[in-house]
Amino acid sequence: MKKNENLKEKRKMKMYILIKESIPNGFAMLASAHASLACYLKFKDTPEIAEWLSGPFFKAICKINDSEFEKAKETPDHIILTESALDNQEVAIAFKPREEWPKSFKFFRLYK
Repeated sequence: MKKNENLKEKRKMKMYILIKESIPNGFAMLASAHASLACYLKFKDTPEIAEWLSGPFFKAICKINDSEFEKAKETPDHIILTESALDNQEVAIAFKPREEWPKSFKFFRLYK
């Protein structure tokens, strides 16, 4: 079986990292890196992380507004990150990798 065929058979596990659009770019980059690591550490002993790490380990980093951020908190299995240099403001939320996501996640804008 070819490598590409193997990938098609595997479930597409993805970690979402959502960053508030009000966060300056430099802090957003830091938040993204910290969120990925914090999420991995929080959920490292779960079967989803093991499957995600077996590759390819997809991530979607999105820019969202405050109301979208608050709504996203309702989705289980996440970790919220704060930034001390911004008065401990919540800056990002990262979600344990999974295959299925709430419909709203498909409409979040990718961070570019």
